[in-house]
Amino acid sequence: MTDPHKVDKSTGLKHLFNATRNTSQGLRAAFRNESAFRQIVAMNVIMIPLGLWLGTTGVERAILVGSLLLMMMVELLNSGIEAVVDRVGLERHPLSGLSKDIASAAVGISILNVIVMWILILWPHYGDVIMRVGR
Repeated sequence: MTDPHKVDKSTGLKHLFNATRNTSQGLRAAFRNESAFRQIVAMNVIMIPLGLWLGTTGVERAILVGSLLLMMMVELLNSGIEAVVDRVGLERHPLSGLSKDIASAAVGISILNVIVMWILILWPHYGDVIMRVGR
């Protein structure tokens, strides 16, 4: 039996395979256990193609899609922090609450980043259309 605490010092293709396996396991675990992550995935299934369609240049598309992927990354980090805090102990502790609140704030900022990026990029192209529809 291998020691789960042994540091993996693999290199090359073995390291790439192990990293890919760990990524896949992490994504599956987040999807299975975290409703917020499932909501972000569902939203991204719609928003990523929309960003690719609405962006008029490669840079615009990269920012629109990149902001969505960044939000997903921050949610994964938030879930990881929550899991570690819960692993340490389920009793209430000010530092546990603080770390969860700060991680949650990071998710909130990443959502704000998506909103700001999408408005800044899309408003010059579609703002007049939106204003006409609103009348």
